[in-house]
Amino acid sequence: MQATSDLLRTFGLFKALPDSDLELLCSKAVVKRYERRAVILAAGVSENKICMLFDGRLQGIDFTIDGKEVGLYFVEPGDYCGELCVFDSGSQPEHVISLNSSVVVMFSSEAIRDVAQRNPAVTLQLGNKLARRIRQMNTQRSLLSLPKVSQRVCLQLWLLVAKDSSVKTRNIENLPTHMEIAIMLNLSRETITRVFQQLQRRQIVSRVGPNKLVINDPNLLKEIAEGSSDL
Repeated sequence: MQATSDLLRTFGLFKALPDSDLELLCSKAVVKRYERRAVILAAGVSENKICMLFDGRLQGIDFTIDGKEVGLYFVEPGDYCGELCVFDSGSQPEHVISLNSSVVVMFSSEAIRDVAQRNPAVTLQLGNKLARRIRQMNTQRSLLSLPKVSQRVCLQLWLLVAKDSSVKTRNIENLPTHMEIAIMLNLSRETITRVFQQLQRRQIVSRVGPNKLVINDPNLLKEIAEGSSDL
C-alpha cells in the first residue's frame, strides 16, 4: 500500500495542505501494517517519527513501578501519535502498541517539521494536540488514585462518552474490551466485568453488539463517577 494525496487528506492534520506539500509527504511516507500487540513506538528511545493511524486501533501505555501495564490513551483511525518529536529530540515517553491489526502511515519528524514551517496551521494543530494529550494523560493517571473501584470504572466510561448534550442517552461507539479498560485502570479483567454487570443490572448501561455501549442514565453514571452516588 502506498500513500496518496487522497489517503493523506483523510487525516485532519493534512486536509488544508496544498497539493505540493501533500505530494512531498507522499514521497516521504512509509505505510506499514502491524499485527495485534506489535510495538509501534518504543518508550525510552528517540523514535523521531509521527504515526498516523489509517486503520485499526492503537494504545499508549506505561508501566507502574511494580511492572504493571497501565493504558494512557487510545488512537483511533484519522488520529496520530508521536507528535512530541516535532518539538524536541528527546526520547519517546510512552510505548504505543497496536490493539488489533493496524495500518499506520509514518513520517519522520523532519518531514513534518519541514511542512509545518510553511504551514503555521499545522504547527498550531500539533501544539493543540500535544496539549490535549498531556491533559488526557494527567487525567488518566489521576484515575488510579480513586479509592472506589466502581467510581474509577464509571469515571473512565464517562470520559469515553461522546459528549452530545442534545440526546438523553449517550453512546460509546467503540467500547474498549474489559481487558483494555482493566489495563487503563490497573485492575483485573474480572473486576471490570463485575462492575459492568452491576451497571447493566441497574440499567445504567446496556450493550448493543460487541462494541457499542448505550448510557441509559448519564446523570447517575456521572454521579457515581464524581463520587456523589454509589453503585
